[in-house]
Amino acid sequence: MITDSHAHLEMEEFDHDREQMLERALKGGVTRMITIGTDLPSSAKAVELASKYGCLLSAVGCHPHNAKDCDKETLEELCRLAAAPRVVAWGEIGLDFFKLYSEREKQLISFQEQLDLASQVDLPVIIHDRDAHEEILAILKQNRSSRQRGVIHCFSGDYSIAMEFISLGFSISIPGTVTYKNAHDIQEVAGRIPIDRLLVETDAPYLSPVPMRGKRNEPLFVIHTAERVAALRGMDFHEFCRKTEENTSRLFGLRQEA
Repeated sequence: MITDSHAHLEMEEFDHDREQMLERALKGGVTRMITIGTDLPSSAKAVELASKYGCLLSAVGCHPHNAKDCDKETLEELCRLAAAPRVVAWGEIGLDFFKLYSEREKQLISFQEQLDLASQVDLPVIIHDRDAHEEILAILKQNRSSRQRGVIHCFSGDYSIAMEFISLGFSISIPGTVTYKNAHDIQEVAGRIPIDRLLVETDAPYLSPVPMRGKRNEPLFVIHTAERVAALRGMDFHEFCRKTEENTSRLFGLRQEA
């Protein structure tokens, strides 16, 4: 049993076969999936889906790509959605200085506002970090408090950066890129960080792992990522799954599956 800790199952790529996709995951041992909002409409749909399917949980938030549209009214509505029973995190939030779909200053403001709101409603945060490691670390250090907790999703830094995030109390989520031949940095991270700070994810429909690379990603494929990380750590696959389930349950306040 394993949880896909980060997917976007509310996206239109799954509209034609969502129930079959969920059934495939459940039959394959992926017992829980967290579907993650990236703006107000996708957050509302994530909450709706989690209320409909018992295997789904949700997160609400405004992705840095959409920071330019994250106004006061949007934040107020996200706060309302965050109170829904099966919302377990605030995200996906953070900084993306690679594509800059929203200007840097707007991203920085939106990120800080959402960190504050997540703390107020006592939810862990799911952080997107692309070409912004130092900026995000600086902000998290400034905001350091006993209530601040979360995960750096789809981690793309090296081992030293991972350990800096871990020193601040954050977990690291490993995506399917760890299965790629030349992904040396993420393979080192996956193999060396403390096991109690490690999660796995698909980021579906993106970043399909080997041997599914080139196809639409879906939660079932998190098994391939878990197998690769377990091998990198020299761990029994089932023991690895048990540990990551403990980590996921602890971070998101979930009941440990039997």
